[in-house]
Amino acid sequence: MLAGVDLDAMTGSWHAAIVRPPLAQFRVLAAVADDRVVGFAAIGPSADPDAEPGADGVVAEFTVDPSAQRRGHGSRLLHACVDTLRADGFTRGTWWVRSTDDALRDFLIAGGWAADGSHQEVGTDNDLARVKLIRLHTDISA
Repeated sequence: MLAGVDLDAMTGSWHAAIVRPPLAQFRVLAAVADDRVVGFAAIGPSADPDAEPGADGVVAEFTVDPSAQRRGHGSRLLHACVDTLRADGFTRGTWWVRSTDDALRDFLIAGGWAADGSHQEVGTDNDLARVKLIRLHTDISA
């Protein structure tokens, strides 16, 4: 699947999304250590069909370099996500997590997130790859 990815097109898409997001509430946050980006998160309004417009924000992407994990970068990045979503007026955070990603799910549950019963399966257009996701959520109004 990765062999079919056009890296130049992907880089261009990410660059455009960062410098010219469709709404001001779409943001990309970076975790930096020793002048190096060690993680990033993409957040914004939730596009879920059952989302409450203006209230439900989503952590759409969240990655910490494996060599930088277990040093607090993930926790700080998670707090920055919640603080930024809250500052943008959202009162609930949501996050779609791969059903097999026990480490991320455990990390989020320890931070106060919980499954809300929603699930979905996504995949490539040709169905060569499919991924099952569960949605976690948390109250960020306080």
